[in-house]
Amino acid sequence: MAACLFLLPTIPCKPRIPTNSYIPKIACSSLATQSKLAKQDLLNLISDQDRGLKTQTNSTKRASIVKAVDALAVLGTDTVTTGSLLSATWRLLWTTEKEQLFIIEKAYLFGTQAGDVLQVIDAEKKVLNNVITFPPHGVFYVRSNIEIASKQRVNFRFTSAVLRGENWEIPLPPFGQGWFDTVYLDDEIRVVKDIRGDYLVVDRAPYNWKE
Repeated sequence: MAACLFLLPTIPCKPRIPTNSYIPKIACSSLATQSKLAKQDLLNLISDQDRGLKTQTNSTKRASIVKAVDALAVLGTDTVTTGSLLSATWRLLWTTEKEQLFIIEKAYLFGTQAGDVLQVIDAEKKVLNNVITFPPHGVFYVRSNIEIASKQRVNFRFTSAVLRGENWEIPLPPFGQGWFDTVYLDDEIRVVKDIRGDYLVVDRAPYNWKE
């Protein structure tokens, strides 16, 4: 090998590779494939959790779901999730937010049941509505102003809240502000961590909600 190196400097030496060696193939789509698998793993884990109600009493399941969320977050580290794809009517699949889960669980006390739970975002207009529907006519929603803080972070400030029935409406005072990070976003789902350490998994609703 030394002779090769000095006598033929214009011809690089190629090390011999044993025929039984494993040479990994790095495909351009490997990251996309990993994201797809991690996403499906997360969706499988939350599919039977009743939007998070069952997870509240199952710490093992919660840990598994959080681990799956973190895996997606790692794969999405360098992605921008605060662009135009953020604007949509998002429908709750799973969350750890106690306030939302309490309303979903206790809606029967008011003679109704919770329908779709939504997060309606318009990044261009800098507005966000958190919405809990009570079919056929009831709705509770909280309006917020938002501000894009970074490639994945959105700051928000609640501005007002309304509880509405078929022929009545009760305005409520605004309360709170904070931020959330969209750690994963694609054409189908969005995965969020927020200032309180809560998690949110939503999909794109097949309709656009409007006040």
